[in-house]
Amino acid sequence: MDSLLGFEECVKDSPEFRLNLDQFEKEVSLLESHLDKVMKLCGRMVEAGQVYSSTNQLFLSSLADLSTYQETNGVVTNCLNQFNQGLQEMVSFHTMLFDQTQRAISQQLNNLCTQFLPQLAETRREFVRIGEDLETAALKNAQVSRHKASEAERASHLLLATQKCYQHFALDYCLQLNSFKIQQRADILNSVFSFVHAQFTFFHQGFDLLRDMEPTMKTMAAQLSQLSADCVSKRKDLENKHLLVQQRDASGEQMVSPCPGSDDIIQGYLFKRCRRKSKTWKRCWFTIRDNQLIYRKSHKDDTMVLFEDLRLCAVKSLEHTDRRFCFELLSVQKSCALQADSEQLKQAWLSALQGSIDLAYRERGGTPLTQPKEPPSLLCGEENPPVPPTQRPAALGVALSGPGNQRCCDCGEEEPRWASINLGVTMCIECSGIHRSLGVHLSKVRSLTLDSWEAEQLKLLCILGNDIMNGIYEARCSEEGRVKPTADSPRPEKEMWIKEKYVEKRFVQSSGSDAAQCPKVNPGHLYQAALAGDLVAMAKALAEGAEVSGCVPEEEGRTALIGAAVGGSLLACEFLLQNGANINYRDLRGQGALHAAATAGHTGQVCLLLKRGANQYAVDETGQDPLAIAVEAANADIVTLLRMARMNEEMRDSEGIFGAMGDDQTFQDIFRDFSDMASHDPEKLSRRQLIRGGDSELGEDKERDKY
Repeated sequence: MDSLLGFEECVKDSPEFRLNLDQFEKEVSLLESHLDKVMKLCGRMVEAGQVYSSTNQLFLSSLADLSTYQETNGVVTNCLNQFNQGLQEMVSFHTMLFDQTQRAISQQLNNLCTQFLPQLAETRREFVRIGEDLETAALKNAQVSRHKASEAERASHLLLATQKCYQHFALDYCLQLNSFKIQQRADILNSVFSFVHAQFTFFHQGFDLLRDMEPTMKTMAAQLSQLSADCVSKRKDLENKHLLVQQRDASGEQMVSPCPGSDDIIQGYLFKRCRRKSKTWKRCWFTIRDNQLIYRKSHKDDTMVLFEDLRLCAVKSLEHTDRRFCFELLSVQKSCALQADSEQLKQAWLSALQGSIDLAYRERGGTPLTQPKEPPSLLCGEENPPVPPTQRPAALGVALSGPGNQRCCDCGEEEPRWASINLGVTMCIECSGIHRSLGVHLSKVRSLTLDSWEAEQLKLLCILGNDIMNGIYEARCSEEGRVKPTADSPRPEKEMWIKEKYVEKRFVQSSGSDAAQCPKVNPGHLYQAALAGDLVAMAKALAEGAEVSGCVPEEEGRTALIGAAVGGSLLACEFLLQNGANINYRDLRGQGALHAAATAGHTGQVCLLLKRGANQYAVDETGQDPLAIAVEAANADIVTLLRMARMNEEMRDSEGIFGAMGDDQTFQDIFRDFSDMASHDPEKLSRRQLIRGGDSELGEDKERDKY
C-alpha cells in the first residue's frame, strides 16, 4: 500500500508532515495534469473515430454500388451481399467501441476530477489561509509584554482558538488527500479496465462475425480461383489475337478483311465520290453482305444500301482519273466511284465484288457445278484461299490427332494453335513467333484456327507430327546434356533451344559413321526416300543436311521432287515443295517433275504441281511438253487438267489487268475436284483412260499443240 498522511503528524504539524504534504500536493497536481491530457486525447480520439465510422459507412456504400456493376452469378452476388452486411456490422461495432471508450475514460475520470479535485482545492485554500492566521496569532502572542496581563490573555486565547481551527482544517485536508489518493487509484484502474474490456468485446465480436463469414469466404475464394483462371485464359487469348495481328504474313495492309463467322464477305474503309459534287470524296465504311453493297458514313450513322443487287452491277477499274486506286460500280440506274488506300486493297475489293456477283448468279441459278467460289487469297493475306468448312474437316481437330501434336513440339505447352507446314509440327503462340524469326526457308508457320489449310498439308501434320520430328531433331539431346525447356521457361531460353534444334541442328543423329567426314548427306538417300514415299526418311535426310534440290548423277540428274513424282506420293511432293524444292528443275533429259508425273500417269501429282506453279510449257530433249506426253499416253484426266490450266493462263494474259481479278471459275472448280480426289480418294485417279477409236483425234490435238 502507498503511504498516506498521518493524522497524528498532522496535529503536530511537524516538518515531516509538511514534507509529506508537499509531496502529496505535487502528486495531486501532476495527476491532475495527466488526467486532463488523457481526457482531451480521448475526446479527440472519439471524435476522429466517429468521423472514421461515418466515412467508412460511405465507403461501404460506394463499394456496394461498385459491386452492382460487375456481371456475377448468383453465388458471387450472395457472397458480396454477406460481405457487405458483415462490414456494416463491423462499422456498428466500431461505433459501440467509441461510445464505450468515451464512457470508460472521459466519464469516469471526469467524475473523479469533478468530485474530489474542486473540493480538495477549496479545502487547501482554507488550510493555507488558516495556516497564515496561525502564524500571525503565534507572532502576536510572542510579542505581548508580560506586564500587560489583559493583552497577554487575549493573545493566548486567540492563539489557542486559531490552533484548534488549524488542526480541524488540517485534519480535513489530510482526510481529503488520503481519500483522493485511494479513490483515484480505483477509478483510474476501473477506467483502464473498462476501456480494455470494450476493446476485448469489440475484437471478440469481430472474431465471431468473421468466423460466421468463413464459409462464405471459402465459397468466394473458390469462385475467385475459377475467375482468375478464366481471366488468365481470356487474357492469353487476347494476347494471341494481338500477336497474330502483328505476325501476319501479309504486306501490312490489313485495313480490309473477310469476316469469319458472319455474313459479311469483305469490309473496310473506302473513299466514296459524292454524286452532286464530283470533286468531293468522303471516307466511309463499306461491307458486302447478302449480295448488297452497304456503307456507313460514321459510327453514329445507320447503315445505308448503296446497291440493292450486285447481280445488276458491273465493276471495273477507273484509270482516267487524277486520283489513284479508283474503281467504279455500274448499274442500270446509277454508278458510284470508289477509291481504296492502295493498289493491293483496290484489287482485293475488285476481286471480292466480282466474286460476290459470280456467287450470286450461281446460287440463284439453282444448278451450281461445285462448291461456292472461295474468297480471294489477297483478302486473307495467305498463299492459298481458305478451305470451305463443308469441304474439309476443321484444321485444328485434324492436326491435333497426329502423334504428339497435342503439345507444343518445343516447350510442351498444351493445346497448341500453330503449326509449321514444312516441318510438320505443332507449336504454341510464343514458339510460333520464334519460328517466324528463323525465316520461311526454315519454318513456315500458320495458324490452325485462323489460316486456311489444304488436305495435303494437314496430312503431313498427321503422318509426321511432333513425336516423329522430335525423334529426329532431338535424338542427341541427352548426349549433349541439354534439357528441353518447358512452357514456363523464359523466352530467351526457348529461342536458344529452337535455334540449336532447327538452325544448328545440334541434336540430329547423323546416319554416317563419321559426321566430320560426311558433312552433307548423299542426295541419293533423299531421292530414294522420295521415290518410295517414305516421309520419315525424307525428313531425317533433310534434317541431316541433304539438299532438297540436290541432283543424283546416277539417276540421270534427277532431284528428289522428280523422284516423288515418279513414285506417285502426293505427300512426298508436297513435303519437298514446302521445304523449298525447285519445282521447275529438269534432269539431264530435260524433264522436270511435271514431265515425270505426266509420264507416270499420276493425276494427283500433276494437279498439285500445277497449283504450285510448275511450268507446263517446258519441253524435254525430244521436244515434248507435259501435255504432249499425256496425249501420247492417252490419259484423259491429265490431258484435261493441262489443257484447262493452259486455257486459264491464256485467258488471264488476254484480259490484262482484269485477269488478276480471278481465274476462270470452271478451271478453279475442276482443280478443286481433282485436288480433293487426289487427297481423299487417290485410287479413283490411279486408272489410265485409253480412248478407243479416238486416236486420230488425239493425234490432231497433238499436232495443234505443237503450234
